[in-house]
Amino acid sequence: MTLQKSPGGSLFPYPYKGGELFGLHFGSFHANEEGLLARMGAEEAFIAGTHRQLPWWIDFYETKLTDRVLIEFLNSIYRLRDHITKLAIVGCSRRDQNRITRLRKKRDLQFPMEIRFYDDPEIAKTWLVSEF
Repeated sequence: MTLQKSPGGSLFPYPYKGGELFGLHFGSFHANEEGLLARMGAEEAFIAGTHRQLPWWIDFYETKLTDRVLIEFLNSIYRLRDHITKLAIVGCSRRDQNRITRLRKKRDLQFPMEIRFYDDPEIAKTWLVSEF
């Protein structure tokens, strides 16, 4: 298995409990919307150049999720949907979870993968590498 690093510094693929996943670190951007959007764009370009389908773990801890950020995030996930088998989003408030769900429905973005929200990253990653 060849490991690479994504633009955000994540191992690709990341080995975890006998499985593999991809971790996107969009946390700790605070109110730096431009920096976060630049990271999202770089990660999207990286993934688009791969031919792997993996479960994804996305960290939003300590990042202000504006409508602009959430819309771009959802559009990016939609464009990359063929690369994602499961999606765990970690570090969102209940309010932001509801905003993501509402924006996805409003924009009529259909995702083929299961999406779950978690507070605990270890529980999220364990779900991602589980069979069911």
